[in-house]
Amino acid sequence: MGPLVVGGFCLPADRIEELVALGAKDSKALTPRARERVFGGLGALGTLGAVVLSPRTVDRAVVHGRLNDLEAETFARLIRELAPDVAYVDACDPNEHRFGLRVSRLAGGSTRVVARHHADRDYPVVGAASIVAKVRRDRALARLREELGDDLGSGYPSDRRTIEFVRSVLADGRPVPPWVRGSWATMQRVKPRRPARTLDGFLA
Repeated sequence: MGPLVVGGFCLPADRIEELVALGAKDSKALTPRARERVFGGLGALGTLGAVVLSPRTVDRAVVHGRLNDLEAETFARLIRELAPDVAYVDACDPNEHRFGLRVSRLAGGSTRVVARHHADRDYPVVGAASIVAKVRRDRALARLREELGDDLGSGYPSDRRTIEFVRSVLADGRPVPPWVRGSWATMQRVKPRRPARTLDGFLA
């Protein structure tokens, strides 16, 4: 549930060692407190960027088989905004080279794009971008939690608390709320099943 956030971070190449010393790495390898600490220091080294995509925007892309397109377009948007000479991106396509060419074309072609799988793990600058994305998303979920209550959980499908919360919201037949990514495969398991209709039900 909640938005999909794409993060970016741009800094001079000669400050990469400072970025490493700050502790920038794949956001998944850091605790929430460590992410906030690194996030707080990024502004002194470079420029942060983020694009927040609503659940409905994500749903429309998924329904039309365009999630990779949406991600490539969003990466390109950040590249245009931050205007680096070289952009390192986490490839959202099995073919890294193809994805890099696509993002470069969408960005206007003036930036060299290096696309790699696990780039957030292997490149500190992409790790920093992942921290920007994760902190912004965590804060969005915190605001949602203030509105809906702590039973919301983490907002991820791996969280049983979150699943039970969504299941309770949908239990009375209400439509999927706007803060849930209704197109996610998890939702097919969470949505209550309608009772089977028998012939005598039609004839009643």
